[in-house]
Amino acid sequence: MPQDANRSYVIRGGRLLQQDQARPADLLIMDGRIKTIGAPGMPAPDHVPELDASDRLLMPGLVNGHTHAHGALGKGLVPDRSTLELFLTMVPALTSERSDEDKYLTASLAACELIRKGCTTVMDLFAEFPLPTAAGMHAVARAYDDAGMRAVVCPMMADRTLYQAMPGLTDSLPGHLKSQVAKLSASPFEASIEGAREILETWPVNTDRVRPGLAPTIPLHCSDDFLKACDALAREFQVPMQTHLAESKGQALEGIRRYGKSLTAHLDDLGLLGPHLSAAHGIWLDDDDISRLANAGTSVIHNPLSNLRLGSGLAPVRRMLDRGLNVGLGTDAANTSDTQNMFEVTRIASYLSRIQLPDVEQWLDASEVMNLATRGSARALGFGDDIGSLEEGACADIVFLRLDHIDYWPLRNAIQQVVNAESGAAVDSVMIDGRLVLDRGRMLSIDEKRLRAQVEAAVERIDAAGAAGAGTLAFAQSIRRYVGAFCVSNNCAHFHIERRADASNLDPVYRNHHQS
Repeated sequence: MPQDANRSYVIRGGRLLQQDQARPADLLIMDGRIKTIGAPGMPAPDHVPELDASDRLLMPGLVNGHTHAHGALGKGLVPDRSTLELFLTMVPALTSERSDEDKYLTASLAACELIRKGCTTVMDLFAEFPLPTAAGMHAVARAYDDAGMRAVVCPMMADRTLYQAMPGLTDSLPGHLKSQVAKLSASPFEASIEGAREILETWPVNTDRVRPGLAPTIPLHCSDDFLKACDALAREFQVPMQTHLAESKGQALEGIRRYGKSLTAHLDDLGLLGPHLSAAHGIWLDDDDISRLANAGTSVIHNPLSNLRLGSGLAPVRRMLDRGLNVGLGTDAANTSDTQNMFEVTRIASYLSRIQLPDVEQWLDASEVMNLATRGSARALGFGDDIGSLEEGACADIVFLRLDHIDYWPLRNAIQQVVNAESGAAVDSVMIDGRLVLDRGRMLSIDEKRLRAQVEAAVERIDAAGAAGAGTLAFAQSIRRYVGAFCVSNNCAHFHIERRADASNLDPVYRNHHQS
């Protein structure tokens, strides 16, 4: 279904979310931007249509700083008890056997869920195997464009396999499995860079709303030459770049073993840090790492749901903020977070700080996490102050929440109730770039009935194809217990910082057994 073509409105009768207040206000939207915020009944041009926002709370669209749309078709596939490394053994099976139509479909599914849950902008690190292609990445870009979303779409690339990136993992495998993983290989980085250049040079949609970026996936999974080539390409085309940094303890340990320094220090020495770079997760960072990132203007995207789901640890967000580091929030993929719900992300980000920090004044409060989920992510994605706020001159990315929903009976502290109670159930309408894409519960930009039928058909075909052959879910299952033991050993190993909640009371017998 076509999205609303109009980009100018006067929004009347709503309440504007401002800190703890829900201030009655009218908004004049002209050509996709907020021109005027005024008192109820303010004058407006006669030719501009009125939009009734009575009994609605108007808030800025949420900005998802990190996800993977290829995971949308993988919901329910990742076992509950999976670490990051266990999950990564499944990735080839989860992302193979995809046509360009499937890539459009999975991005459309992600966009539909994001919009319905109040998200208007996303950073999507999309994986294609064996190489990034212009056809595939452009299909993803068109999916977001057709949905009416803002997005930064990045080919996620590597030139090392998981087993090459973590030699200790390969060494821990029995002989028959060791010989199998030795046959696995990633594409040469030159081929990935060539594909990425073609993606950037032939970008198919208007970059005002849907832009390209680059994503060398995990520093350990990329050779130094590859990392430097990605950085040079990002700077040449002036596009943002994102990587996964210090997400697991295993990554942090391997960084020290390989480089004799932290992963962050290594990236710094390679010249990769800068405002164009954002780092997803950033859990196993020490104070020196945080200072390096802050001094370079690099952002961190906090992903509390997948950090918990995969048992990766608790990111030191307050330390980051205290050192002036820009922090945004992300959902991560729907196959590792099981949702694309940014409201849940804000709540969990706030609550996690309460079990990390004894001083209540250091907890992340509702206003702070809402700022991370809007302005913080927007800056990390390169949109600056154009999005993430409802101010005059900003883009009209607006979420309309129903105040007749029971979560707002009574309405006493608007920001606190949104962060601590909202689940997305009260999302009534969503405007992006001045266009309505969700209108009173009805998607205008996506035919949801058709989308569901396509998703069910595609998943049936993809699951059947993934049940046999090399790099399958069956292979990931066969290697699971060995990878799991490797992860436990890493989690029990000494590291100079600790980011796991159980570290202080881990049974010494259990610790000694897995270290031996």
